[in-house]
Amino acid sequence: MKNFNIKNRLATAFLALLLIAAITGCDEYLKEESITNQTTDTYYSTPDGFENLTNSCYTLLRDIIKERKLVLSGTDILMGMAGYSGNIAGDGVVWDCYDIRMNSSLPELESLWVLLYRNINRANTVISRQDEVEGINEDVLNERVGEAKFIRAFMYFYLVQQWGDVPMPLTETESASTSVTKTKASEVYDQIISDLEDGLTSLKERGQTDYGRATVGAAEFLLARVHLTRGWNYTNINGESIGGSASDFEKAREYADNVIAKYPLADDFMDLFPKKNENPLKETFPNQIDDNAEIVFAVQFTSDPIYNMGDPTVSRDVDAQGNDYHSIFGGSPEIPGNKGRTGDYNRYLYTHVHTESMYRMFDPDLDKRYELYWVDAMYALNSVSGFKPIPGDNTTIDIASGDTVVYFPAWNNYVEDKGMDVGGTKRYAVINAEDIGRLPDSPFHPRRLIPLFWKFWEPGLDYANGLGTFDFALFRGSEAYLIAAEAILKGASNGDLGGAEAYYNRVVDRALAENVGAEPMMAKNPEVVTNYEAVSYRADGNLTIDMILDERARELMGEYNRWYDLKRTETLIERGKKYNPWMASSFCKIEEKHYLRPIPQSELDRTQPAIENNPGY
Repeated sequence: MKNFNIKNRLATAFLALLLIAAITGCDEYLKEESITNQTTDTYYSTPDGFENLTNSCYTLLRDIIKERKLVLSGTDILMGMAGYSGNIAGDGVVWDCYDIRMNSSLPELESLWVLLYRNINRANTVISRQDEVEGINEDVLNERVGEAKFIRAFMYFYLVQQWGDVPMPLTETESASTSVTKTKASEVYDQIISDLEDGLTSLKERGQTDYGRATVGAAEFLLARVHLTRGWNYTNINGESIGGSASDFEKAREYADNVIAKYPLADDFMDLFPKKNENPLKETFPNQIDDNAEIVFAVQFTSDPIYNMGDPTVSRDVDAQGNDYHSIFGGSPEIPGNKGRTGDYNRYLYTHVHTESMYRMFDPDLDKRYELYWVDAMYALNSVSGFKPIPGDNTTIDIASGDTVVYFPAWNNYVEDKGMDVGGTKRYAVINAEDIGRLPDSPFHPRRLIPLFWKFWEPGLDYANGLGTFDFALFRGSEAYLIAAEAILKGASNGDLGGAEAYYNRVVDRALAENVGAEPMMAKNPEVVTNYEAVSYRADGNLTIDMILDERARELMGEYNRWYDLKRTETLIERGKKYNPWMASSFCKIEEKHYLRPIPQSELDRTQPAIENNPGY
């Protein structure tokens, strides 16, 4: 059980926000106003009200991290749900094809835009109203304002990466307006850094405040990420840069070192994610502890179903309760002896499926992350008598509860003797890495069956509601090592641990556990599934940005950052076409304009005169 923390305080904020919803609902419905100028119309001047308003900035993070298609799909390691089915019309594959459907009308664009600006306005309200709060301890007041500035900076960082030049209101909006102007991306970055630097003087260190609140460490981590991003000095398609310079890499490394000193790596990578057994029949349902010293900042969830949801002002939130990251990745229990659509294996929504290349970036024998990420064997949960494994043949076998039904050998372990369903002798299906998505439907499995992605799986959840309670980490100490490594490669001076390779290899070694110091091997050509040539991913005088991106994929897969990684390094097109089969296909129309998203149509319609869309849309 967690100690008293911000989750408990969010319960009070939740009830207060029901009032916000009631007050603002009609106002938003009746007025054609830009979301970037929206107001809650509820002002807090008491200590409790000010506390609730600050806490409300955290509840929206639950909804924001569920707008995942803009961050996870259409990258080198994850693709839409149609990836293995060959269905170009599939909803999820829009984000991989970057074709004409990637336009301002996509609902996900509006959802993220609205949520980010809604949270910015709440943060602005906290900042604007600070002088009107009576009877509050000055240190608490300053800390809450620091939290609001952290949240505002964080939201603008997401916005400027996705859209480039964006509107940048910095004060509470008290009346509706349709007049909106864009601020240059370079100025947005300046404001982000200013807010975070202000926060360093008022936020507290971990352990000095409620668990879950923004801390000095969280601000330092975000500053490291922001400076790293600005240092690459991405040039928008309009020819204007984001204002970066070589000094940004130096600052990124310095802030990363600060984080590393405060947030030590967990001894065991497995401790960072929910505990579970790969065989549901042997599940022990262990106590889930998500407050790990490596976690710098996380979106919090709770075991109380009343409060385990996002913000009550988000209309679709009835369908977005709990941490649902356990349910959004590929896999299926549709095998002999299954229990149907239950929570025993997964909710297998196929919203995001991993590319074939992703399996092949790990050493399956040495790297413990491989073991955590994928289920390599699936078991019958019920007994089946007289099962016919061979299409068109009356041969029968009996399957007992607990028997292996499907086996996914690692990429470097090709199994010649396959299942009876395809002419082998095994009493279960064998799906080699190069066969995933390519074998015909079998009595043992559907054609598109892929290994379950198990990283975020929480055992014991009821299938129907998906109320996951494990916190979702947005900042982890291990990423600070990779930030430092990248910054040094880009010109920063060596840090507290030495050169770039020292930081990089520290993350690799943690993943190797008792195999520390060994040479972990990945496929030399991950995109060629029939090629078994291997190469070490330990750095030994050969570290490159591509190696860091590979390691970020291994360490941070699914953790809400991949599209941003590829944009920052300007490798979205290159790596996407190399590793994502949809992006490599003739259907994909990705081009330079796709480094920025189109402005949502609803925002274009609300503003008068309409703000200009990003070039090419």
